[in-house]
Amino acid sequence: MTRFAFFLAIMMLFAACNGDSRHPNLSKIDVKLETERFERDFFRIDTNNVAAGLAALRNAHPAFYGDYMTEILGINPGDSIGAFVVRRMIHDYRPIYDSLELKYRNFDDVRKELEKGYRYVKYYYPEYNVPKRLVTFIGPLDAQWVALNTDYVAVGLQVFGGKHFSLYQSPDLQQMYPWYISRRFDKEYVAPTAMKAVVNELYPDMSTGRPLLEQLVEKGKQLYLLDHLLPDADDSLKTGFTGAQHKFIERNEGNIWSQLLRDENLYSVDPSTLQTYIGEAPFTQGLPEDAPGNLGPWLGWRIVQAYAKRNDKKTLKEILALPAKTIYEESRYRPK
Repeated sequence: MTRFAFFLAIMMLFAACNGDSRHPNLSKIDVKLETERFERDFFRIDTNNVAAGLAALRNAHPAFYGDYMTEILGINPGDSIGAFVVRRMIHDYRPIYDSLELKYRNFDDVRKELEKGYRYVKYYYPEYNVPKRLVTFIGPLDAQWVALNTDYVAVGLQVFGGKHFSLYQSPDLQQMYPWYISRRFDKEYVAPTAMKAVVNELYPDMSTGRPLLEQLVEKGKQLYLLDHLLPDADDSLKTGFTGAQHKFIERNEGNIWSQLLRDENLYSVDPSTLQTYIGEAPFTQGLPEDAPGNLGPWLGWRIVQAYAKRNDKKTLKEILALPAKTIYEESRYRPK
């Protein structure tokens, strides 16, 4: 072996052992999630004997059962109205369950993605209590998608049927979840959606009602944190933009920022201004239709990245703790 080849091999070994800034060494962090398929047991309930079925369900899933009934279905399972809701849920959602069972017969790949994400969580937040269970469920289409506590992370499969799932194409569902939202209802978004919920636990967004700049940067911090927890995931899975939309905004970042500065006051609290840049929409008003809606958090993310690049000695937690105005001013964000 030549001296250069030997040196290169040593450097590669060193890098593999110590990681890099976005891929730290996780070898000593062990996370294991036990998968519980709550929806399978739920849809096995005999609708002619709901009480007995619910008792068996409660015994099989004691950690999640109560939260599912009260928080997801919004019922008291012990009364007649609760039993009626359960019966209707089983009847009305049976076709959805049958389709999702085919798609998610095996959940191991999603489990592994989440385990890896939680390993990054433990690296950056050693005090965080990682749950022991990954629970899958099917809830009403307007119910929460992800539920978290110290016992479990629970994922509602009803919004991950696949972007071409026929249910999502119906006029009623398109009113609730237009195409620019429902196209994300697919398997590759399960882990990023769950990790976004974890991000909101670790660093909740408290910027609602604050000026535009503060909201951009605070939401950008959340994306910056998510990027550290899922460093290998495509940016489109973190933002919800399409690949084409990402290419457009990356090519036109300077023009987009210049137009925002020209048209808006960064310290505006005007609701229409905030809605233009923050909030789901098919595109951003005032920009070409290739520019996605909810563009503000991405711009905030770019500001935080610019700050971090100039202050590479600061830790993730230190950056998250800084005021939005400080990050913006010291980032010297001037995209071209």
